[in-house]
Amino acid sequence: MNIEVGVVIAATGMDVYDPTEYDEYGYTRFDNVITSMEFERLICAGGPTEGHFIRPSDRKIPQKIGFIQCVGSRSQDGRGNPYCSNICCMNTVKDTLLLCDHYPGVQASVFYMDMRAFGKGFEDLYMRSKEEGVKYVRGIPGDVVEDPETGNLILTVENTTTGKLEKHELEMLVLSQGVIPRQDGDTVRKLLTLSTTSDGFVMESHPKLKPVDAPTKGVFIAGCVESPKDVKDSVTQASAAAARASILLNAGKTKIEAITSQVDTELCNFCGICAKVCPYNAIGAPDRKAEKPPMIIQAACAGCGACAAECPQDAIQMRHFRDEQIMAQVEAIVKDDPEKHLLTFACNWCSYAGGDNAGTARLQYPTSSRLVRTMCSGRVDEKFVMHAFKLGAPMVLVSGCHFADCHYINAVHWTQKRMDRLWNKLDKLGIRVDRLQLEWISAAEGQKFAKVMRELEERVQAVTDEEIEFTKKVLAEEEEKAKKKKKPKAKAEVSV
Repeated sequence: MNIEVGVVIAATGMDVYDPTEYDEYGYTRFDNVITSMEFERLICAGGPTEGHFIRPSDRKIPQKIGFIQCVGSRSQDGRGNPYCSNICCMNTVKDTLLLCDHYPGVQASVFYMDMRAFGKGFEDLYMRSKEEGVKYVRGIPGDVVEDPETGNLILTVENTTTGKLEKHELEMLVLSQGVIPRQDGDTVRKLLTLSTTSDGFVMESHPKLKPVDAPTKGVFIAGCVESPKDVKDSVTQASAAAARASILLNAGKTKIEAITSQVDTELCNFCGICAKVCPYNAIGAPDRKAEKPPMIIQAACAGCGACAAECPQDAIQMRHFRDEQIMAQVEAIVKDDPEKHLLTFACNWCSYAGGDNAGTARLQYPTSSRLVRTMCSGRVDEKFVMHAFKLGAPMVLVSGCHFADCHYINAVHWTQKRMDRLWNKLDKLGIRVDRLQLEWISAAEGQKFAKVMRELEERVQAVTDEEIEFTKKVLAEEEEKAKKKKKPKAKAEVSV
């Protein structure tokens, strides 16, 4: 079934972590070890025990209950996830208060790394829990064993506050499990061409300026599809997404930046590479038989320029970032004393912003660096780099977003592939490949930007005049060979 819509809001939620691999806690071995989700079901009036909290082994009300925090979160040992799941600490605080309210006199102990009570009123709840007699032990248990006679659980934990090794006997243990991205979310992400961060959650267009906009135009995100968050934050983000969607729907027409791509139908040979490269599916595949060139959907094009850089026929141009404009900037930079300058192609959103960050932070780096701004590192064509070397540039740096931070979904992957081709080409021509550098620098990495510029300045000075002249000669010869190949053969004269 096809449905025509004006906007899409992705709010697919999250899944909870399965603590099975944390076998030292005995989740699969001991009946009285449960997860926080199972705890919620037991204490809920609509649950299997009608709200009567009992332990599974003997159906008695436990008097000593323990909670282990960060199960599946903030893990660096290859199990679980390295990020904080956000909601676990306060969920446990709430659970301890529920126990104290329903069963006065119950002894609850919480074993934690750090309690993160950062939201409005959260610190008050945390202090209330302590006042009710809940014991907080700063340390994660390393071992859990079961007493076969009583069914009680014995935890061994190092209390990092006192520096002592302690043993705690509990009647029941609750594992505060973390949250993870939806396991069945790949289909939605592929349909909407959504990019994800390194932890698997959907990446927003900009964390500060566009927190509910997806990189794909007309798609908005809300709730835990973007990151772990509690109900209040989810509702806030959902309201923001609805407001952003209503603005677009009520506008009737939408404005786009004048940086989209155009196809020169006379140069196009219908190869279809541009359609494969586009991260937004904004280019319709050409039809070679019907001699129908690729069609660019201007409203969907975000202007990354990857299609223009990959097109072998130079049949695609990007408004305001045309080949001639970028080549002119390169020529202007290397016009005077080219051997002294580091030519840098910098991504607008990350690397170029990283340079701004370094400047505003007053970080010192050499003034010999010259930047050419592109919307994405994916716009950097091979011929831009070779043209710079042919004009005498000692080194060229291509810098863009980190793979997980690309503002154009996966355009940065094409940057990597193109650089690999360039390194192979330089190697075959006998040119030192380390004269072409690739660095991933984010907008927040002003220090890294300055450090890279200082390190590359030393390499620029190490490039000899002989190397530069050899490079210019070799590339000039290659250019002549390419021109001869493209030159049409003269028709043979026929004698009558």
